[in-house]
Amino acid sequence: MSYTGSGIPLVFCSRCGAANSDVARFCSGCGADLAVAAAPPGTGFRYSGFWKRFVAMIIDSFVLTPIGLVLFASTGVFSILAHPQDLEGMLAAMFGVTFVAMLLLMMAGNWLYHTLMESSHYQATLGKLAIGAKVTDLNGSRISFVRANGRFFGKFISSMIFNIGFLMAAFTDRKQALHDILAGCLVIQK
Repeated sequence: MSYTGSGIPLVFCSRCGAANSDVARFCSGCGADLAVAAAPPGTGFRYSGFWKRFVAMIIDSFVLTPIGLVLFASTGVFSILAHPQDLEGMLAAMFGVTFVAMLLLMMAGNWLYHTLMESSHYQATLGKLAIGAKVTDLNGSRISFVRANGRFFGKFISSMIFNIGFLMAAFTDRKQALHDILAGCLVIQK
C-alpha cells in the first residue's frame, strides 16, 4: 500500500496498475475485483481434495473400461473370423497379439481422453466434471495440450513410487499430487 501526498492510502490494481482508494472494491481503471486481484496466484481457489479426485478417477475408469472390453472382444472376434481353419493355433497367437494391441489401444485412448478433455474448454475429464472439479494452471487458466501431456505422463512417476505421488494430494497445501506439481497444475472446484 502506498500513500498520496495528502496521506490517502492507495491500492494498485495488479491487472492494469491503476491507483485506487484502499476502500475501493473494484478497480477504477479496468473494473477488476481488487480483493481477488491483490491476492497471490492460487489463493482464491477451492482445491479439490484427495477423496474427491479418487471418486473422479473411479468414474473415469467406468467410462474407459467398457470401451477397452469392447475393443478387446472385437479384436478377438475379427481374428477368429479371419482364420477359422486354424482355430487352436490362432487362439494362442491371437491372445498374445490381441493383448498387446489392446494394451496399446487402451494406453493411447487413456492418453487422448485425459489430455484432450483437460486441455479443452471443459478443463476436466467426465469424472472431474461429475464432482465439479477442473484442471487449471497455477493462475487458474486453462491448460495447454502440452501441459496436459506433462501432467498425464507425470502420473507414471506418481505411480512408480508406490502411488505416493497420488497420495501427496492429501497432504500438500494446494492439494497437488506429484504430477500436478511437475506440470504446474491445480485441480480446483468450480
